[in-house]
Amino acid sequence: MKTVFVLFDSLNRHMLGAYGGTRIPTPNFDRLAERTRVYDKHYVGSLPCMPARRDLLTGRLTFLHRSWGPLEPFDNAFPELLKSKGVHSHLITDHYHYWEDGGATYHNRYSTFEFVRGQESDPWKAMVQPHWERLREKYHEAQTGGGPISKYGPHIINREFIKEEKDFPSVQCFAHGLEFLDMNRDADDWLLQIETFDPHEPFFAPDRFKEPFRTDWDGPIRDWPRYGRVEELPDEANELRANYYAIVSLCDFLLGQLLDYFDEHDLWKDTALVVTTDHGFLLGEHDFWAKNRMNMYEEIVHIPLFVYDPRDPGARRVSRLTQSVDVGPTFLDLYGIAPPPESEGFSLLSEREREAVLFGYFGGAVNVTDGRYTYHRFPADLDSQEIFQYTLMPTHLSQRFTPEELSTSTLAPPFGWTKQVPVLKVPVTQRSPMYSNYGPGALLEKETRLYDLHVDAGQTEPLDNAVVEDRMIELLTGLMEANEAPAEAFTRLGLAFRTR
Repeated sequence: MKTVFVLFDSLNRHMLGAYGGTRIPTPNFDRLAERTRVYDKHYVGSLPCMPARRDLLTGRLTFLHRSWGPLEPFDNAFPELLKSKGVHSHLITDHYHYWEDGGATYHNRYSTFEFVRGQESDPWKAMVQPHWERLREKYHEAQTGGGPISKYGPHIINREFIKEEKDFPSVQCFAHGLEFLDMNRDADDWLLQIETFDPHEPFFAPDRFKEPFRTDWDGPIRDWPRYGRVEELPDEANELRANYYAIVSLCDFLLGQLLDYFDEHDLWKDTALVVTTDHGFLLGEHDFWAKNRMNMYEEIVHIPLFVYDPRDPGARRVSRLTQSVDVGPTFLDLYGIAPPPESEGFSLLSEREREAVLFGYFGGAVNVTDGRYTYHRFPADLDSQEIFQYTLMPTHLSQRFTPEELSTSTLAPPFGWTKQVPVLKVPVTQRSPMYSNYGPGALLEKETRLYDLHVDAGQTEPLDNAVVEDRMIELLTGLMEANEAPAEAFTRLGLAFRTR
């Protein structure tokens, strides 16, 4: 067996033609859908970036116990399980979060890996004394920040070294992927993961991809939206959206190169292909940009998934509920490897049915859907809730836990999924570095809501139905119990604790 896994970041399902999108031509995603299983009810698990990847690699939801952080010593990651069975796994990525404190244990699970530099705030080029005045004048003031210590500074420097289409990190990722296939397509027992940060913000694509979406904007570069409420004037908002459309078009083109390679070398006969993303991205829907700050709307959590299995080819639509935690077990299944006992995921190639799926950000609402209704249950008071992180790897996105955070930590007894290993139980406070970035302090919406997607697909009118809400609470509680959520995870939501 051979497998290619393509992972995009922030790819909106509803923009793709295979899912009814019409705003952006996506001929290569459409072409992919003509060969693959297209999953119509595929959802995220833990968010944002690295929590989503921990779910993908381990087949377990992690947001009820932990925010952004590394793989833990007790985690079973599918690349490492493949490696232990003689399957070579190779990661090609420009997703620089893998090399930060909060992601530094992920890439080493693969047999080999390549890192392409230059995306977003990747601290890549050492320009010690940049000409900030000259550089800043190219960009809208909303995305210049205060110099090199802001998230915008490294990106401004990086762009000085990305001049031609071949220089773009995502273009390089796919080029390296094709090089891998040139060297290894006749070998057996490998998995290639081509992962690009695109179409994640900033929405920076070669000019030819922007051309079809030109707006009336005549100001400086405006391609990096804030996380939060839409406050921009229409021309500015349109420019931001147009730049997202351009970078999705770039992703479609790159996918097309891979599909051309599959066609040219008839990889369809013996090579599996999986294409998905970690989450979506709001472009003004619900009056918000981005993620992390608002309710987990469908645009963020309902994501695309395409799967091709050479042993059972053919295009079809799959209507059962699936989730990101199913991806890792699917790769194991392709190679005849049983998932570890703590896995919550099911192979996407099976017919295993789910009644509901759970998803969320650590410290925010706990959310559940059964495919028709979505229920988003918040604590009564996010600012006063008692919540703890459970970890043996105390790092945040880009820094270690502070001594202040750790000074009040205790040792918690093992969970069933920690392999009899006790873990640090670290209180979350408003002084935590994650609190107002991707934690509870970042949220601008904090109301428990129920939606009926059959009559309100846009989630504009919360539903008041006690019978349906009770059923969704029961589903949510049962899934939390199955995940071994800690006692305070129930208490903060006003639910009865029935486990551990």
